[in-house]
Amino acid sequence: MRDLYKRLALSPSVDQPTLDAALSRCAHSALRRDGEATLGDPCHRARYDELHRTLGDIGRLRAGLGLTHAPHWQGEAANDFSLPAETRMPRRAALSNQIAQAVAFFERWRGAPSAWLLVAVFTMGAGVGLALGLALLAWLGSGRF
Repeated sequence: MRDLYKRLALSPSVDQPTLDAALSRCAHSALRRDGEATLGDPCHRARYDELHRTLGDIGRLRAGLGLTHAPHWQGEAANDFSLPAETRMPRRAALSNQIAQAVAFFERWRGAPSAWLLVAVFTMGAGVGLALGLALLAWLGSGRF
């Protein structure tokens, strides 16, 4: 879907007289017809504005996730709501930073003696519990209770 505001070089918050003036100056007849039919009628414009906001949100979400369109979607006609490629770089950097933090956390955990002490205490507790459980089972099985 084409972004009529973008194609007419207008803000979505443009007032009606400015919009009408831009439409009358538009040299592209198909764009002018689309703009007049969609943005000229207040009811149609309200519905278009709602859809425009939704598509803008989707475009920002896709760019934030680093997603791109397939090659056949890169043309002018269908790519109005995508953000430029440079906005995708910070997402890659953020993911690299998160991976580096996870690796650093793992290295700290692996090198910490307290972690091994915790594992040893847990293992000993499990062993003692198992031994007491087996002793209780043997006592109940003997019939002396």
